[in-house]
Amino acid sequence: MDVRESRATAAEMREAVRALLRVLEPEQVRELREWPARLDAPALREWTYLPGPRPGLSTEGLDTRQREAVDALLTTAHSTPGADLARGAIEVERHRRATVGAAGADRYWVRLLGDPDGDAPWGWRMNGHHLAVHVLVTGEGLRVTPHFVGAEPARVAHGPQAGRRLLGPEEDLARELVTDLDAGRRSRAVFAAVPPDDILTRDDPFADPDLLPAGLAHGDMSPGQQRLVERLVRRYLDRAPEAYARECWSEVVAHGLDTLSFAWAGGREPGDRHYYCVRGPDLLIEYDNTQDDGNHAHSVWRHVRHDWGADLLRAHYTEQHG
Repeated sequence: MDVRESRATAAEMREAVRALLRVLEPEQVRELREWPARLDAPALREWTYLPGPRPGLSTEGLDTRQREAVDALLTTAHSTPGADLARGAIEVERHRRATVGAAGADRYWVRLLGDPDGDAPWGWRMNGHHLAVHVLVTGEGLRVTPHFVGAEPARVAHGPQAGRRLLGPEEDLARELVTDLDAGRRSRAVFAAVPPDDILTRDDPFADPDLLPAGLAHGDMSPGQQRLVERLVRRYLDRAPEAYARECWSEVVAHGLDTLSFAWAGGREPGDRHYYCVRGPDLLIEYDNTQDDGNHAHSVWRHVRHDWGADLLRAHYTEQHG
């Protein structure tokens, strides 16, 4: 990642944190802050995308200025389309709650880890139902995985958002790819007629690549199919700030595009319950739309070395503390 761009993004995040702190009450600041001895503490790798409370500052009781400050911070962890996707998860969740008669304030939790004004690593995260954003910052760069976005419903049927498919591009690119495969290639890509009930890595602290099926290798695809899987990978990486997305794509290319593989399970028609994943040496992407009769989607991007900023933290602690 370009050091200048990384520092600019980190500076933007610092200012967004400062702006948030300025509009919070003292008790809210205490809820927001967390000061673990080390940011690689196992407890900080506990996460979930299911409903329910989390540690940190709840957005449920925030006033307008405070909610705007949280949204501004969330934006800094994303590209422009990535920020739209993260906000979209909140909007679709708002629609879901209204549909089941549970309308009310958004319920997400924000945590500040470490001191953004110091020289040590620091980070922040925002978690709630169908949204999980984890950020770690050091002088050497930033990390934003695990990154999870879900949508329930996957296709909004009515109301102001009628017809919206928050994760539509993620689904359509993969369906186009599996549909384009001939019988021989499809037999290697499709690993089950019945899809798993959820993403296979779930909310594991460390994503295990061996949980994912091997699938069809990029090198065994036609040129058009290769372009589709590359577009699909870029769709996920482009959630991140632009410089970091470029860094991750450069890693994929450096490993060799032929190290990528694609696997699918379930039906291939729109509305069918289905699942897919893309694997690379460091890259894990999963998508499922299986619950609620194929109208409830989950998507996650994991990085085997970068999740939780593990590589940056390891380098920092080795340099500073041996």
